[in-house]
Amino acid sequence: MTARTVLPVAAAATFIVAFGVAELTGVRALGGLILLAGGAGCALLTLRLAGPVATAALVAIALVLFVASHPLGHAIGTWAAVAVSALSVAAVSAVVAHIWRKTDASVTG
Repeated sequence: MTARTVLPVAAAATFIVAFGVAELTGVRALGGLILLAGGAGCALLTLRLAGPVATAALVAIALVLFVASHPLGHAIGTWAAVAVSALSVAAVSAVVAHIWRKTDASVTG
C-alpha cells in the first residue's frame, strides 16, 4: 500500500476517531490530542509526498474543515458533520497526494 493511498484514509480516520473518542469518553481534550497526533502524522506524510507548500495547504484546509464542522453540526447533526468533514479532508488529501506528489514513496519506505 502506498503512502498516497494511506494519506486520505488516515486523514479521514483522524477526524472520525478523534470525535468518537471525545464523544464516548466525554473528554474533549482527549479527542483533541488524537486530532493533533493524527494531524501531525498526516502532515509528516504529506511533507514527504508533496513538500512544504502542499503540506501547509492541506493543514490549513483541515483546520478550516474542523472549524466548519462545528456550526455544520448544529445544522445537520454532529456525526453527519464529522462525516462530511472527514470525507472532505480525505478528498483534499487524495488530490494533494496525487497532484502535488514529489516522490513515489511507500508507507514503509
